[in-house]
Parts: sequence; structure tokens; C-alpha cells
Amino acid sequence: MINQTILEVLNNQINKELYSAYLYTSMQAYCANQSLCGIANWLKVQAREEISHAQKIYDYIIESGNKVKLEQISKPESEWNNVVELFEKALIHEEFVTQSINTISEIAEREQDRATQIFMQWFIMEQVEEENSIRKILERLKLSSDMIYQADAELSLRKE
Repeated sequence: MINQTILEVLNNQINKELYSAYLYTSMQAYCANQSLCGIANWLKVQAREEISHAQKIYDYIIESGNKVKLEQISKPESEWNNVVELFEKALIHEEFVTQSINTISEIAEREQDRATQIFMQWFIMEQVEEENSIRKILERLKLSSDMIYQADAELSLRKE
């Protein structure tokens, strides 16, 4: 059984993961409206991935004999000045999620909850991948406006 402190941060993390999906869906809509369909596709896949992260935590809570407590999801931003700013905000958001994941891991260590510590290792490594992926896209987009269209074409190839 997960103790109350860890249960609270895990339930809170479900909310953060679902908010991430909501944010990426908003970003997807922005890009689709800018006729950047490839980038919109990448963001669509990203949103679905965030939902899968929330589901992993949900399943872990249920499998450990505890209750999931869902909270209201905040409204995400919906306007950006350009796609570079959009990815800058995405990177800031992923860094926030990384900090949250690290905090859960630290609490699990402090509470000597070995199962949650092991469970959180997957999320820690996933966040390394998430930040790296967005950072690389952002670096390419900053090179020139021509890279936006090339990136758009390449990002359209992302699959679930």
C-alpha cells in the first residue's frame, strides 16, 4: 500500500500528465491553424503519449490497492507568437514535469517506498528523452525560417 504522501503526489502527477496532453493538443491546434500540419502531427502524438503516462500512474495506483483522485485540469495557453516560442514553452513545461517527477522519486526514497522508487525510474528516463527531443527540434527551428518547413515535413512522419 502506498502511503498518503506518495499517493497525493502520484495523483497530482496524473493531473500534470493530463494537463500536458491538453497543452500539446492546444499547441497542435495552433500549428494546424498555421498550416504546419507536420508539427501538428508531432504534437498530436506527443499529447497521446502524455495520456499514456497518466494511465501508467493511474494503473500503478489501482494495482497498489489505492484510489485515483482526479482533479480539474487547468486551461492551457492557446496563442503563441510563432512556432519557436511554442517549442520554447514546451521545453519549459517539460522541465517543470521533470522536476515534479524527480520530487516524487525523492519523496519515495525518503519514505522508503522501494516499489514507487523503481516505478519512477521509467519516468525519469522518459523525461530525459522528452526534453532532449524538444530541445533538438527547438535548436533546428532557431537556425532559420526555412528549417520550420523542413522540420514540419520531417515531424509529419512521427508515429505512435
